[in-house]
Amino acid sequence: MNRRGHGFRRAIVSLALLPLAVAATLETVPRALAGDVLVFAASSLKTALDDVATAWTSISGHAVKIAYAGTPALARQIEQGAPADVFISADQKWMDALAAAGHLDTATRRDLLSNSIVLIAHGKDAKPVAIAKGFDLAGLLNDGRLAMAMVDSVPAGHYGKASLTSLGIWDSVAGKVAQAENVRAALALVARGEAPYGIVYATDAAASDNVTIVGRFPSDSHPPIVYPAAVTTGTKDRASALAFLDFLSSATAMAAFERHGFMVSARAGTN
Repeated sequence: MNRRGHGFRRAIVSLALLPLAVAATLETVPRALAGDVLVFAASSLKTALDDVATAWTSISGHAVKIAYAGTPALARQIEQGAPADVFISADQKWMDALAAAGHLDTATRRDLLSNSIVLIAHGKDAKPVAIAKGFDLAGLLNDGRLAMAMVDSVPAGHYGKASLTSLGIWDSVAGKVAQAENVRAALALVARGEAPYGIVYATDAAASDNVTIVGRFPSDSHPPIVYPAAVTTGTKDRASALAFLDFLSSATAMAAFERHGFMVSARAGTN
């Protein structure tokens, strides 16, 4: 089997191991100390949120422990009693589900950020394409694969499938999709050359030197991409959790998110 085949086999195996992988990640996160905060956050936030957490620690003197994974995996962990203080989702659906089940302090819920989805290609010399209704993505792929986050559960995959369906493309490429456990895993498949193209958030594409954005999906071809956040009802330190959540809307945090390509939903504070 060639290198590309091995890559897809690893992606399939990783899906089967996802619950164990998430559990292992959580076990490595130290229980939050008094004044510290444990955050569960969508994997697409990693680069930007790491910078925000560093700023918070510098300002407050308290640590932020962050567990990154696909939104559905994190939501299920919270449902099962994982000790998260703050949850940041990549879509509204999973926040709604947790709220309905009583796992969120709904008074603290707010929309923080928005994003866009793009078509990426391996390398830095890929030619741009025009994405429009009826775009021949199947022909572009030829015998290659299209890397996407899981299309029926992970927000990035859901947005991508919705856009392809709206544009009349999905049926022609559904059999060519290589589904990964989260959007960063889909990005990695393209960055390593194991898939020639992929659909990821624009912010993820900016985090890799081995991919090129070759096209942008129309914003009206998929539901709005919104990142809501809230304190969980399971937090042991609501005051610290709320303080960090408020910091996420501060001028300092919003500037960091914008540097990494996110669009901010609100601006507050002067930190």
